[in-house]
Amino acid sequence: MKIRKVVITGPESTGKTLLASTLASRYGTVWIPEYAREYICNLGRTYNYRDIEHIALQQVVSEKHYFSFARNFLFYDTFLVVTKIWFMILYDRYPRWIDIALQESQIDLFLVCNTDIPWIADPVRENGGEMRERLLDMYIKEINSLGIPWDLVTGKDEKRILSATGSLDKHFKVQQLGI
Repeated sequence: MKIRKVVITGPESTGKTLLASTLASRYGTVWIPEYAREYICNLGRTYNYRDIEHIALQQVVSEKHYFSFARNFLFYDTFLVVTKIWFMILYDRYPRWIDIALQESQIDLFLVCNTDIPWIADPVRENGGEMRERLLDMYIKEINSLGIPWDLVTGKDEKRILSATGSLDKHFKVQQLGI
């Protein structure tokens, strides 16, 4: 059976990790945790261009690892779209291999988390306030340029989960498949 690749993306503090883990649990599969958070928390210094490229490369490696454990779906807690935009905001350039990886990714659907839940500061988050809206627009524009379907996930708590599961059912007829 085909493994459907579903990326959960969006600005900081929009519930991506909770959504990815919840969807993986509901659909009996695995999800790829966000590597950037773990890496930067343990870095012990300010990150740089090479660190972000390392994070991007690790995202690709993680996908290959987790794919072998997936059943029906593989959920991603963020993806190279976010990393590409991160590069552009900070350095106004990015490694060109990211474009190739995005084109070859065979992602089936992006679930873009809306900014309708509050931003919560933590030591790793950098982009609250109006920047969240700007990032949301940038992510959607990048996803559109890839020609990959996407849906906006909205609501709080269980409504957010229902928004995401509704999108999965709409795109993949999950209920008809008995998943």
